[in-house]
Amino acid sequence: MSAIAPGDARALTRALVEIDSRNPSLVAGGPGEQACAAFLRGVLDAWGFRTELQEAAPGRPNLIARIGDARGGRTLMFNGHLDVVGVEGMIHSPFSAAERDGRLYGRGSADMKGGIAAMCAAAHLAAAKGIAGEILVAAVADEEYESLGTRALVAQGVRADACIVTEPTQLAIMPAHRGFVWLDIEVAGRAAHGSRWDIGVDAIRHAGLLLAELDRLDSDVLPQREHPLLGRASLHASLIQGGLGYSTYPDRCVIGLERRTIPGETVADVVAEMERACDVVRARRPGFSAQVRPGGAQGPSDVSVDASIVHALGDALRASGEQVRIEGMSAWTDAALLNDAGIPAICFGPGDISLAHAAEEYIPLDEIDRARDVLTALARRWCG
Repeated sequence: MSAIAPGDARALTRALVEIDSRNPSLVAGGPGEQACAAFLRGVLDAWGFRTELQEAAPGRPNLIARIGDARGGRTLMFNGHLDVVGVEGMIHSPFSAAERDGRLYGRGSADMKGGIAAMCAAAHLAAAKGIAGEILVAAVADEEYESLGTRALVAQGVRADACIVTEPTQLAIMPAHRGFVWLDIEVAGRAAHGSRWDIGVDAIRHAGLLLAELDRLDSDVLPQREHPLLGRASLHASLIQGGLGYSTYPDRCVIGLERRTIPGETVADVVAEMERACDVVRARRPGFSAQVRPGGAQGPSDVSVDASIVHALGDALRASGEQVRIEGMSAWTDAALLNDAGIPAICFGPGDISLAHAAEEYIPLDEIDRARDVLTALARRWCG
């Protein structure tokens, strides 16, 4: 690849998309982030950043790049993930970074190498124009699976006064997003020959009773819990497994659930909610027996719309001639981990989140430039 001119966010997006960085935890044989991180480090070294690679996991580095002087004023972190998901079913070449009709196509173009390119270019341009503080660029590993990169980042004590996670928001400010809890509920039955209604207990029918109660929860109770940007909490049944054969009463049925949480809700809250649902079914059907098992979970994220970083980003948008829109983020992001570590983190970046992981993924080229310009203005304001 040829050298990339300092501040050229389009060229940097193109180069990053051309590097296959599929997450090996999601894709067997995926190469991971190492080549992408090494390439970006070379670019940022040439642009005048102070860089280092920190391993989040063996062969899975975070790139930390700094520019400016932290002793002179406030610090601003730009955070984005280098890993991408699989490419099965894509209707265009995933890593050619083809351009047509003002768009750049490829896996990771929207989610979120365009955002990474915009934030890197913005940090360079802001520093070149003069800042008093420091901009920290964190290009991290593994956001698409377990967020090992940002978890390692905060565990190593990396901090800033505020952070922009450049996930695709179509240039809207997104200070909040939902979390999620995954649960399995195992409903117990008693195996018996299909003719022995007197001793068999049908775990699948009992699971149906529970699903009916969960439907009531989702339709009647959860809509009463709302966040001003995110709307209501939600619940859906994702997986179901059970049964031994047509002529056998099923001895177990496992329902896999995802509960999307809003700020203020915890894993313990969700588990208690599921156990109450089981209690309701048990009161109607005394033979009902079930066990609730929580699995993976990520917390929601919430920064006040009156926070300094939200106001500063709004000012930067206006100064750049852009509309100021404050909305809720639909997907989970590393912003939640940064907020938990005491770093006010909001999402703002180029691209459309609905194209993430899609068969067709692209990013408008002009949106990369516009994001770069807004982030440049923000960095100059924030860092003085």
